[in-house]
Amino acid sequence: MPPRTTDSTPARRDDDRAPSTDPEHPEPEIAGERDGGSAEPGAGQRVAAVRRAADGGRRWRTLHLAGCAVLLAVAVTGGAIAVGGVQDRGAGVDAVSAPGALSPGDLARGDLDAGIASLQKHLRAQPRDFGSWATLGVAYVEQARTKGDPSRYPQAERALKRSLGLEPGNDQALAGQAALAAARHDFPGALAHADRALKQNPYNERALCTRIDALVELGRYDDAAEAAGTADDRRPGVPVFTRYAYVHELRGDVRTAREVLERALSSAGAPADVAYVATALGQLAWNQGEYKTALGHYARALAADDEYLPALEGRARAQAASGDRAAAVKGLEQVVARFPLPGPLVALGELYEDRGADGDRAKAGDQYALVDAWTALARAGGVNADLDSAMAAADHGDEKEALRAARAEWDRRHSVHTADALAWALHVNGRDEEALPYARRATATGYRNAVFLYHRGVIERATGDERGARAHLKAALDLNPGFSPLGAREARTALKDLEGNR
Repeated sequence: MPPRTTDSTPARRDDDRAPSTDPEHPEPEIAGERDGGSAEPGAGQRVAAVRRAADGGRRWRTLHLAGCAVLLAVAVTGGAIAVGGVQDRGAGVDAVSAPGALSPGDLARGDLDAGIASLQKHLRAQPRDFGSWATLGVAYVEQARTKGDPSRYPQAERALKRSLGLEPGNDQALAGQAALAAARHDFPGALAHADRALKQNPYNERALCTRIDALVELGRYDDAAEAAGTADDRRPGVPVFTRYAYVHELRGDVRTAREVLERALSSAGAPADVAYVATALGQLAWNQGEYKTALGHYARALAADDEYLPALEGRARAQAASGDRAAAVKGLEQVVARFPLPGPLVALGELYEDRGADGDRAKAGDQYALVDAWTALARAGGVNADLDSAMAAADHGDEKEALRAARAEWDRRHSVHTADALAWALHVNGRDEEALPYARRATATGYRNAVFLYHRGVIERATGDERGARAHLKAALDLNPGFSPLGAREARTALKDLEGNR
């Protein structure tokens, strides 16, 4: 659950100072602690940093981008940390922490900023509490994810290493390292750390969940399904249920995915759980073009947590697809004002382009330039941002950079999302014959994604397969006719041209 932030009191960042190596005299990673600032700089400062990085950047050309950033965020790290119920059995934070220290579950259910401040205070008094160092590391990972602040990742890394230095091989820190690696899109590393944690404690929920995430993002879907089954046997609960559902969705089994998520929602008690699961249901409904249903789920998520970023973005996308563009623009403007992340930035840019009022093209260009700036900052925080870069650059930037990034990501992992990104990057570089096998691979699992179908249809048309192009463009529009304000319009135009050529 995203913690509340304030914009009024910016604090100097101390991320670059070297941490103490003496466990008896720790320096918990507290941004702004030495000059009396808050534990986290305000959203305004973060946005300003991204905007400064974008100053002088080139304005990107305007074509379609149908981003999957929210889905990726949820699939990779969202539930492993954001939802409740993560007190693990066996040796862990609860087993070693002194009275008053917080467990990961406490952090998940409460105010993250306050929880981090409490942990930092506790560690100044109890510097050898390895469990709380592990919890602090995980909390920094969550803070980075929910606030779009990759600079927190180095702090998380140092806290987790401190935990392992005090207690080598403790499963909480190993699971935290797995979550950190996943957040940085190092999925082989995430899998290795998760396996090490599970060797120490087979019931560590975070490790079980991150293992599923890593296998999904590596494109090892059969292994991910097996891992989800194992996790369900060992630690049934909201975090596992949501992953189990996503594995089924990737295979085209929307019915099972929906049923599992509905059961998870009925069992959710904490507001963080409700917001997370309801948003997952909203995303599933939106993917099927069920906008009214999606809006209902997002409303429930926001009733539980009115600042939950994926729900705010999802609601705006559903509003746009339903024809309420004014509400969608307003909603996304509010999102990017505090969380300048690639998904909402691109979605807002495309809505500006589609609206076409005076100055909208320049406004859209500004959003795309901010994506480029965010990518640079993410890489500085140790995040592999090639997938984000490939997706954005293919439609709104440098085609050659898009292809470079997509190829680099494909070399690391063979998921449906990387297959689609590489297919589209090859297409915009005029290499459609090379692109077609990847476009087919992106749609081969049965995953019902209108963007993938649209990309495949466009590529098939470019290779002369008009029958395939008609089928897949029509399928994209039948499935989710509002999948993108620009892409859907282009799909309709292309399909009309193809029908006219019959």
